[in-house]
Amino acid sequence: MSLLEQIAFFREFRRRFETTGSILPSSRFLARAMTEPLRAHPRPRPLRILEIGPGTGAVTGSIVSQLQPGDVFDLVEINENFVAVLKNRFESDGAWRLRAAQSTIHNCPLQAFQSTAPYDVVISGLPFNNFPMSLVEELVSASWGHVAPGATYSFFEYMFVRSVRCSVGAKGDRERLTAIESYLQGRFRDSRFRRDWVFANVPPAWVQHLRKEA
Repeated sequence: MSLLEQIAFFREFRRRFETTGSILPSSRFLARAMTEPLRAHPRPRPLRILEIGPGTGAVTGSIVSQLQPGDVFDLVEINENFVAVLKNRFESDGAWRLRAAQSTIHNCPLQAFQSTAPYDVVISGLPFNNFPMSLVEELVSASWGHVAPGATYSFFEYMFVRSVRCSVGAKGDRERLTAIESYLQGRFRDSRFRRDWVFANVPPAWVQHLRKEA
């Protein structure tokens, strides 16, 4: 990722912390962990891939490098400045430009996004810990609705952020984070098939990999 893209990410972090979530883009190690299900996916046919909240494209680059002819790649990003960065990458970066025709950026909230069919691989960069509980429920339901039966859904969480913030935060924030923790654990208890620990990221992160029942 270029210096200009990192600056753009930091600028949006300062302007919109609630939807940006981190001071720095995801590392290549986190990007690799997030895209492991795509790398391991059987390919008897072209795949449908959805990335939710790509930001400036730290994980997108790893997805693009794995796209094959015929694959469909949709990106849903609410931040118009991030959308501009992504469009520039698809226009100017050689590797991205090769896959531009099969990639579509949708500048809208996830709840407003509609697709013609579910996806084989869904990858989310949404910062759930920053959202109200009601919005987390909306986003999780919307995300899960785009996952095809037998397909995978991957998202990341920063290690121990909820527990630390629950220890030092205001009462309202502690209650919100506790509710998010309980909801996510209960919602995906039977769907998780793997959790990756990524220490080479700021901050370190867990990647949760879920599979929808076929």
